[in-house]
Amino acid sequence: MFGGTREAPPFVMSLRPSPWEDPGHMAGNHRRERTKMANTPSAKKATRKIERRTEVNKNRRSRVRTFLRKVEEAIAAGDKDAATAAFKAAEPELMRAVSRGVWHKNTASRKVSRLAGRVKAISAA
Repeated sequence: MFGGTREAPPFVMSLRPSPWEDPGHMAGNHRRERTKMANTPSAKKATRKIERRTEVNKNRRSRVRTFLRKVEEAIAAGDKDAATAAFKAAEPELMRAVSRGVWHKNTASRKVSRLAGRVKAISAA
């Protein structure tokens, strides 16, 4: 627009560097600069609770992924019995993740439905 460069016009120059000129912005440091420490006791407690819940939810998510991976591997191997057994173990685990708030209900239902279809296709073949 102004000579083909990304410079601001002279009458709108600001003292702050633009995002594409700031090397810290490109390095991903812009998020850390804006975060604030919790000041009130309730905010500090909330941060502690969030850290604990995050750790628990990470473990739950990992556990669900492991169950899903076992089903996927059995399907890839073409082993009907193993796929059925793994699916029967994975389905309650998925629904447990939903009840604990780790996954959304529709996401889990979609995954169960698609896995069931794939396991059924192995059984038919």
